Amino acid sequence: MTPTGATMVDHPVMTPPIKRSVTIDGHRTSVSLEEAFWIELRHIARHSGATLASVISLVDHQRPPEVGLATALRLYVLSEVQTARTLAARAVPD
Repeated sequence: MTPTGATMVDHPVMTPPIKRSVTIDGHRTSVSLEEAFWIELRHIARHSGATLASVISLVDHQRPPEVGLATALRLYVLSEVQTARTLAARAVPD
């Protein structure tokens, strides 16, 4: 149930984080994210004509040093989803 008492509908399946290896600037590292975030990151990459690795690298270069890569990627996905929702709402005529 949500705080309003409604049940969760059309939400992603809750999975434990999945660890994947990525290469950033020639260095291998691993990132653990829930499957829903991996799906959205791939969608963002495809939509922008980029590779998943290049999107991850972009986020890595823009994050402050005290913010972990997994956290930065989750916040990036959230920001992209919020931006898309805002643009979609603006496209709907009053």
